[in-house]
Amino acid sequence: MIESLKTRFVIIFSVLAICLFLIYPSIGPVPAIWSKYLPDSPIRLGLDLQGGLYLVLEVQVEKAVEAVVDQTMLEASSLMKDERIRYVDLHRNSADSFVISFKDPDQASLFDQKVLEKLSSFKKISSGQTDKGFETELQLDPKTVESIKQKAVRQAVDTIRNRVDAFGVAEPDVVIQGTDRIVVQLPGLKEDVNRAIDIIRRTARLEFRLVDEKGDLSAALKGAVPPGDEILYQLDKNPRTGAVTRTPFLVKKQVLLTGDLLTDARVHPDHTGRMTIGMDFNRLGAQQFERITGEHVRERLAIVLDNRVYSAPVIKDRISGGSAIIEGMFSPDEAHDLALVLRAGSLPAPVKILENRSVGPSLGEDSIKAGRNAIVLGMLLIVICIALYYKWSGLVADIALFFNLILIFAVMVSPGLRATLTLPGLAGVALTIGMAIDANILIFERIREELRLGRTPRAALENGYSKAFSTIFDSNLTTILSALPLIQFGTGPIKGFAITLCIGLIASMFTALFVTRAIFDYAFQVKRIKKLSV
Repeated sequence: MIESLKTRFVIIFSVLAICLFLIYPSIGPVPAIWSKYLPDSPIRLGLDLQGGLYLVLEVQVEKAVEAVVDQTMLEASSLMKDERIRYVDLHRNSADSFVISFKDPDQASLFDQKVLEKLSSFKKISSGQTDKGFETELQLDPKTVESIKQKAVRQAVDTIRNRVDAFGVAEPDVVIQGTDRIVVQLPGLKEDVNRAIDIIRRTARLEFRLVDEKGDLSAALKGAVPPGDEILYQLDKNPRTGAVTRTPFLVKKQVLLTGDLLTDARVHPDHTGRMTIGMDFNRLGAQQFERITGEHVRERLAIVLDNRVYSAPVIKDRISGGSAIIEGMFSPDEAHDLALVLRAGSLPAPVKILENRSVGPSLGEDSIKAGRNAIVLGMLLIVICIALYYKWSGLVADIALFFNLILIFAVMVSPGLRATLTLPGLAGVALTIGMAIDANILIFERIREELRLGRTPRAALENGYSKAFSTIFDSNLTTILSALPLIQFGTGPIKGFAITLCIGLIASMFTALFVTRAIFDYAFQVKRIKKLSV
């Protein structure tokens, strides 16, 4: 304990001044010069206090693994062409493996010698003669599969955050929950909720695939889909009647190029006034696009977005420059939303909405009002009871209690923390008020025991604080330790409750032990009191 009374009061009033400085922007408007040079962040309210959108998404990580396998198949195909290795078929066998059918075992042996080592993440798990030829099956390493899944979830968080930022929601909260889930909280979102959900959940996986014009589309529609192909549809909506026309395409599953290499996407009308989306690839994407169009001249290249064909033009010549266009019957809002998600990046895997909860702003206002009333009523009861029971010492505890409340909210708005106040957080504040006064009660009862033993008021005060310290410290420390897992693994309201509780307990240690002791010492040393009213 600092012995100098003057130093202790300098610390106390300095802390109080800083707290009031931090809290002031939450109370009223600040001058322009304040907001320009000083912190002016008000208390950040959680979803349950100001309304908004709460989503729990599940990332379908198996799809990310499949995408890696598809990309590797494309790479293997290119390598085999370079090495002049003849193969009959190449198709994905499962989520993490693919099969190559060679014309004969010699070609398989050449593949092992010249190509296999370049596919470092894959290992050969089987090889042998079948009725389709000599087949070799390659499988992704399990550690690589796990790494792809983890990376997919992290990338999905970044992508969703970019989309939400572009949508214009202030202070969104996007966090990972468990291994494959993402919690999205958009506090303050009161309009365009369905549009926001659509933007967040859209995979926006842009793919360029070949149309299988040699395959029998009529037979495929009856169920006889050739291996390595699938049926996708182009949807055209008549703007006048609203009727939707579905045009089927027999499309190869192999993806030649994805939208991962996009650098920009923008909306502009064509000569007929229809909205189109122009895209630019980066240098690598431009090279791949030029190579693909050069290798498949006079074939149809389908532009597929989220398994929907938007256009399937015939490649007339090699296309250089790294630009492409998506055409469709877009409304202006649809076109701008699509360009937004393409710019923000595609999700590495589709997401599935597990929970969708919207909180109305009026419900949030009711929660704030009820929480505020509960805190005020609780404080009034405590202030009156403690003052009646412990007299002058009770008033000192009341001063510490108000100081504690100011300190909690000041820490919550401090620039380094910027915690969110939620409805359970208000419960945490109310709980902390009770626990803060409990510390003073422990001290006062110890002082009473010392007085009953015949100690002088000054000695009783010294012993009371000394003996109560370990009990108060141990009690608060164990509570903080139990709350830490909630901060680490909890989300939303649970995390908000734990943070508020921890801040309140640490603040109560300062006010109950340091502030009240300084006031008592001031009374003894400066005012020269001879009797302790407790």
